[in-house]
Amino acid sequence: MSDPTIRVREAARERGLCVDVRARPAAANLDEAASLLGIPSASIVKTLVVKRSDDTYLFALVPGDRAISWPKLRSVVGVNKLRLPEPDVALAATGYERGTIVPIGSSTAWPVYADERIVGTRIAMGAGAHGYSLFVDADDLLSVYGAVVADISTERA
Repeated sequence: MSDPTIRVREAARERGLCVDVRARPAAANLDEAASLLGIPSASIVKTLVVKRSDDTYLFALVPGDRAISWPKLRSVVGVNKLRLPEPDVALAATGYERGTIVPIGSSTAWPVYADERIVGTRIAMGAGAHGYSLFVDADDLLSVYGAVVADISTERA
């Protein structure tokens, strides 16, 4: 059986990014996933595909204990309108299903915007396939992808 995370692993290697991909049990939500991995929810970073009005996309990286702040992100990006696309549109834009999305190995290299709270931490994120988590030093990821780092989140409701 082939490794479903091979695309992520190869893309990380091509960029000189050290990642640790681990199998993990299915989780009903982010907090349960954090518990299964033995890490705080803030250490899981959600990769959100965000659609601009011109039909281009960007990745927003937000700590798991927070939510995206649309006004903050719009201000940083310099646009008036952003939205989350439908799951099939996100899949077409990245090659990954929701819940597995990660900038690493995306079918298109969209710009990355990251919340400043992940700087200096080791994070877990999607690994391109269900049932896997990817661990990486956030600073290395942000550097390799030339991420714009800013306050783009708010407290999770």
